[in-house]
Amino acid sequence: MLLRSALQRWGYEVVLAENGAQALDILAEPDAPSMAILDWVMPHLTGPEVCRKIRETHREPYTYILLLTSKNTKNETVEGLDAGADDYIVKPFDEHELRVRLRAGKRIIDLQMHLMQAREELRERANKDLLTMLPNRSAIAAALEQEIARCHRDRRSVGVILLDIDHFKSINDNYGHFAGDAVLRETACRLRGNMRPYDQVGRYGGEEFLVVLPNCDLEQATMQAERMRSVLHSTGMMVEGAELQVSASFGVTVSDGLGRNPDLFVRVADEALYQAKASGRNCVRSRRLQESALA
Repeated sequence: MLLRSALQRWGYEVVLAENGAQALDILAEPDAPSMAILDWVMPHLTGPEVCRKIRETHREPYTYILLLTSKNTKNETVEGLDAGADDYIVKPFDEHELRVRLRAGKRIIDLQMHLMQAREELRERANKDLLTMLPNRSAIAAALEQEIARCHRDRRSVGVILLDIDHFKSINDNYGHFAGDAVLRETACRLRGNMRPYDQVGRYGGEEFLVVLPNCDLEQATMQAERMRSVLHSTGMMVEGAELQVSASFGVTVSDGLGRNPDLFVRVADEALYQAKASGRNCVRSRRLQESALA
């Protein structure tokens, strides 16, 4: 087949389809070719029909489609492009012309991939705290909401830990904001390194972090908070040439299947955090929703 041999000679990997329906199936696969050359006249589905069905799915990454046709009237050209083809070439085709058009198509595909990558990077940046590289407030709150909904369906509880670095303002005042940033980064690193693979932690505020513990009762969540407290305080943090003894106060609660409002459980954890600070800081306090004035 002349077309196949030419494409292989130019370095393309070729996948053949015997008819329009088979071409549609191939192009609908997750690892579908990024470029397609479709004959206008094919059994089962015509080239324009395949184009139209592919475009209806709005699939990504984009498939560049070139129609191969013996028709060369303006109306038929418009029909093919309206169906979703990116370009067309008239049979019998000139190899040089086809190669040039495929190169142009590859540039479009490459540009589309760059745009997709840039969009994904923007999405990640929108959900990430750039200082600690943890999920930001909105992202960790969304994660908590999802876990509460899931565990509510499964009749399990979700542990919620809200922690606040003790005397953080003094660190900024005495050592500078670069030191404060370093403490936040190191705190994030230690928290992340002492969690189960499916637990999540995010930066919730200035020096506050929120931890989400799926399938965790109050006792287990409190024990996890105590481990985190020990990890933060047991070893000093080297910051700006000085070793700082950093501690944090922890408030713990669990969903217990009593509600689905994530803000409610964060506020209960915040009440427990307030108790921890009132008890001298560097400690863990837990509180159930039933014990809260918010109940």
